Amino acid sequence: MSETIFTKIINREIPADILYEDDKCLAFKDVNPQAPIHFLVIPKKAIPTINDIEEEDREIVGHLMLIAAKIADELGIAEEGYRTVMNCNQFGGQSVYHIHLHVLGGRLMGWPPFTDKPKSLE
Repeated sequence: MSETIFTKIINREIPADILYEDDKCLAFKDVNPQAPIHFLVIPKKAIPTINDIEEEDREIVGHLMLIAAKIADELGIAEEGYRTVMNCNQFGGQSVYHIHLHVLGGRLMGWPPFTDKPKSLE
């Protein structure tokens, strides 16, 4: 797998507003926030897509969710609620091929997420 922007953030080759770090994951504010609070939780292990998650990655993927909830609580959005999103491949909206959990909060989230139909990808 080629190096991604997230690998560069993990390796401190490019800056990020880091909210949390441990030996398994890193959480940081999204540079293009879609809500008043928008951060990403990424594994330090490079896993390109959800389709590439293997049995041995169960603990890491679960850990991402636990850390997302911990940070949401610390940022004061746990009680009112927040949205978690993990995109997969082109039609799923994935733009960086290193799995990452988006956590969005601080406003009411609508459903469905998009009110207009996306243009077909050619």
